[in-house]
Amino acid sequence: MGLNYDIIALDVDGTLLTDAHVLTAETRDAVREAARLGAEIVLCTGRGPMNTIPVLEELGLSGTIITHNGAATIDAASRNVLHQFDMDNAELEKFINFCREGNHHFDVNTAFDLMVLGEIPPNVAAMYSGYKITPMLRDNALPLPSGLVKFTVFGEKEAMDSVELAWDGWTHGLQHIRSGDFFIDVQHPQVSKGDALKQLAMLRGVEPQRVMAIGNYFNDVGMLTFAGLGIAVANSPDGVKSAANALTLSNEENGVAHALHTYAW
Repeated sequence: MGLNYDIIALDVDGTLLTDAHVLTAETRDAVREAARLGAEIVLCTGRGPMNTIPVLEELGLSGTIITHNGAATIDAASRNVLHQFDMDNAELEKFINFCREGNHHFDVNTAFDLMVLGEIPPNVAAMYSGYKITPMLRDNALPLPSGLVKFTVFGEKEAMDSVELAWDGWTHGLQHIRSGDFFIDVQHPQVSKGDALKQLAMLRGVEPQRVMAIGNYFNDVGMLTFAGLGIAVANSPDGVKSAANALTLSNEENGVAHALHTYAW
């Protein structure tokens, strides 16, 4: 039995994992089978490495992971950063001030560390716990550290809709992208999962038609359109589905496993 794809890029939250952040046995086994048959499995996620590598290990795999929406590409075995896009901290201050004035929770990320400037409310602590994240607390009075790759604001969907609408009207040297109903990420303007996946495919000598990508949200559109076969899970918004070549079942119905069995071999 042969494979139709040499690289299979998988989004994590809302795609590979259930809404409760569980990797089901059916999905795990299908991904392992694709790897056994020769595909390079690349987790391509908005998460940072520290809560992406455990998912890779649960799959029983190692290798390269694309994290922070493409801002940091990491060798999982060595924990080495292969490439990253740093933000301009001066540009970031405008977003920080906006969130402080509007009482929106935010965090800042280097390639490996997630930092909260100030205190963590109970509802936000529960969110971090669900994603298996342990934030570092950083004094508000300290200057921003160097090497920041992502700024994320978190809140209820209606609040994030309002924040996104406000930021859409700004002119600035960064980019913002919705990575979920409750999250908006701010990053270097060249960051995207699609560009990071393209860079990795070129390094491996793999043509786009030999790449499969599966995702569920707007930060996945770049990799879905780059891949020879971009697949959206059924729980994706309509705008993401329209960017994909094919649809699969939802993340609650082992959509990744269904897609692999249908298209990968």
